Amino acid sequence: MTSRHPQELPGRRIKALATLPLFHKLKGRHVVLAGASEGAVWKAELLLATGADLHVYAGDGADEFNGLLASPAEGKLTVHSRIWSSGDLSAAALAIGDIEDRAEAEGFVAAARQAGCPVNIVDKPEFCDFSFGSLVNRSPLIVAISTDGAAPVLGQAIRAKIEALLPAGLKAWAQAARDWRPAVQSRALPFPLRRAFWEKFARRALEAPAAEPNEIERNTLFSSLDHLQSTHDGRGRVTLVGAGPGDPELLTLKAVSALQSADVILYDDLVAGGVLELARREAKRMLVGKTGHGPSCRQDDINDLMVALALQGKRVVRLKSGDPGIFGRAGEEIEACNAAGIAVTLVPGISAAQGAAASLGVSLTHRDHARRLQFVTGHGRNGRLPDDLDWTALADPHATTAIYMPRATLAMFRDRVLAAGLTPHTPAIAVLRATRPDETLVTSTIAKLPERLAELPDRGPMLVLMGWSLTSAAAKSVELSITSAARPAPLPLRRYATAERLGTAPI
Repeated sequence: MTSRHPQELPGRRIKALATLPLFHKLKGRHVVLAGASEGAVWKAELLLATGADLHVYAGDGADEFNGLLASPAEGKLTVHSRIWSSGDLSAAALAIGDIEDRAEAEGFVAAARQAGCPVNIVDKPEFCDFSFGSLVNRSPLIVAISTDGAAPVLGQAIRAKIEALLPAGLKAWAQAARDWRPAVQSRALPFPLRRAFWEKFARRALEAPAAEPNEIERNTLFSSLDHLQSTHDGRGRVTLVGAGPGDPELLTLKAVSALQSADVILYDDLVAGGVLELARREAKRMLVGKTGHGPSCRQDDINDLMVALALQGKRVVRLKSGDPGIFGRAGEEIEACNAAGIAVTLVPGISAAQGAAASLGVSLTHRDHARRLQFVTGHGRNGRLPDDLDWTALADPHATTAIYMPRATLAMFRDRVLAAGLTPHTPAIAVLRATRPDETLVTSTIAKLPERLAELPDRGPMLVLMGWSLTSAAAKSVELSITSAARPAPLPLRRYATAERLGTAPI
């Protein structure tokens, strides 16, 4: 096995964007609107809400804006009873035209661009430098949804969903953040402490959005900041996070929270790209690849890097496929952090065995066939089958076994477990890239599965599930069509009756 060094990979962290979402500060700035339709009136109301100095060129439709002229607004409205001219756009911050005639629209766009002014023509996306999204208004908290003009109704439906998810009380919390920010900034705190304060603020706002962010709430949060200041020693922390088997939707909320607060993410080759998409954009991503029987970073190098970054005050996320506590070498990394005095926490993840079982639609335990579940590794430190596996336990017909990283050693595993007494007809399934869109599997018996691994692609995380609880998932295999006589007898039901008499629930 060759080694490699941890590396920060070059390249993009953000996938392609159809448009760049921006939020314009328009208070007191000159904005031009041409048109007098109902849509133009709505655009005028929207622009006035930002505090803009809005000039509307309405031609003979100026009366359409009388309602707005009579209503107090954050901005200033001037309505001109004539059509626009090129000179009207010379000082504009934005120009919006609700213009049906294509030639006039082209002229408006040309004049705006000549003046260096971003322009929008309502319902004509080919003319637009920017677009208006569907808004969720909890100002100063604002959410904008855009489909780049492809599906406005979909955007509106998504807005309705977000409206239902964001309580109206968040408006007060967003305003409180604006009001309290100067007091936080005046303390000249290091970045990790400032971010820690605002993370506490955000958690409180989302836990109790209806609560009034009053002086009591303020004092509580600032007291926590005082504590952070008094205890801060300049060190960061390490969080070992389970990325799950691949599907980003299987991440826990706590895992997403850790990814979104990380300064540095040390991740393995096996972590799916969709998981990294959920991370904080500014976080540095470093590949510390560990692949079975392939080029891998030395564990000592990973430990040293993780500790060194934390000693610099960084919040380090060590992102591992599956669950970090199941064949993820979490124990060695915890020991390294403890030895250096670095705070370390674990965020469990969905293990590959659980993800594979869910994809297969089977339970890993079964009252008739499998009352015990065992996880074993298919290779040790030297890359070969471990010498100290309990073959008697692995040959238990009433257990389900998950074998991790067994691609190179499954044939030897098969020979040893059959020699220990396991029936060769025991169902076994190899699953490659469990829960991912390109998941692939082979169903067989443990006797024949090693020779069928060649049917799977060469690369990707693989594990093998073995046991009679898998019968329904493996039933399509030809090799299993003659195994009914080989299946072990169901576990005796009288055991459950005894448990019920004792007042306990059966397993």
